[in-house]
Amino acid sequence: MFKRKSILALALAAGMTFSLAGCGGSSSSSSAAASGTASKAAATSSSASGAATGTKVGKTVLKCSFNQSADNPEAKTVVEMSDKLYDATDGRYSIEVYPNELLGSQKDSLELVENGAIDMAIVANSMVENVNPDFAVIGCPYMFDSIDHQKKLFQSGALDDLYATTESAGFDVLAAYSLGARCIYTKSAPVKTPADLSGKKIRVMQSDTMVQMLKYMGGVGTPMSQGDVYSAIQAGTLDGAENNIITYVDLKQYEVAPFFSETNHLMIPDELIISSSLFKGMSEDDAKALKKVANESVDTMFNLSAKLRDEYLTKCKNELGVTITTVDIKPFQDAMKPLIDSVSNRSDMTKSIYQEIQKLK
Repeated sequence: MFKRKSILALALAAGMTFSLAGCGGSSSSSSAAASGTASKAAATSSSASGAATGTKVGKTVLKCSFNQSADNPEAKTVVEMSDKLYDATDGRYSIEVYPNELLGSQKDSLELVENGAIDMAIVANSMVENVNPDFAVIGCPYMFDSIDHQKKLFQSGALDDLYATTESAGFDVLAAYSLGARCIYTKSAPVKTPADLSGKKIRVMQSDTMVQMLKYMGGVGTPMSQGDVYSAIQAGTLDGAENNIITYVDLKQYEVAPFFSETNHLMIPDELIISSSLFKGMSEDDAKALKKVANESVDTMFNLSAKLRDEYLTKCKNELGVTITTVDIKPFQDAMKPLIDSVSNRSDMTKSIYQEIQKLK
């Protein structure tokens, strides 16, 4: 584990502060009226700054960075959580979600939260894995039998010790979310077997585990920020990418990669994180309230995601011209066994979590 204090973080923090000041806000700022409640005019789904907000504005507004749209189930979940946090803390806290990388990419946002420059972020498990490699055990391919299996783990308390390891890096993990199984989608032809991926450059998240995953699947894993994926596929720099169907549709990647193959190889979490210095500065009651509403938000997020996945799958088949291909996943699962064995036996922590995952099947 490590704590990064780079020039980039300072520059981004300065830019963010200037930007928020320009639209009348600041990180962890008092942005409510004297009563601590929002007026009807302010109680909208988005603010002038582009942030997604709930209907209630706390005396302290926590800024949460997110790399996808405000319509994404994860963003909607945190907005709903904000109103519950407001109620639970008697108006002392609420949350604004800044979508579409307004506060930086996931990598930048994690670094800024570590340094206390922004309050919160939703970041992929692969980002957190770069802080503590043990997180790879919950972001390993074919680790979960179903989305319900994954949800059981997230709500079991079995990950509390793992979450606690990030505090020394400058952030705390409040909850883990999931948009569902990730699949391979490509520009020119469907993927049915590992051989179909031979030589294909597929975008993956920025972690060694993800690069290894594509190697075992038969392709070439190419780490890249999400914001660059569409143009890279369009230009031929990439042959495709892998993601869940929600992200695939929301970011319109079907326009450049219309072959969606249901490899269902990965259910990687996204973590809701908060600056440790901020979290420690909250009163004991307020910190407990935040942990409680964050844990409860897991249900909200999984329910929203399930509905949207069904809607988008139908839309892909009937409206968007996407070729959906059912895949026999066993060859991919078999190829992944060395990676699963390596990750699950990495440490006492990963061994313990892996055993818990098996128990919850």
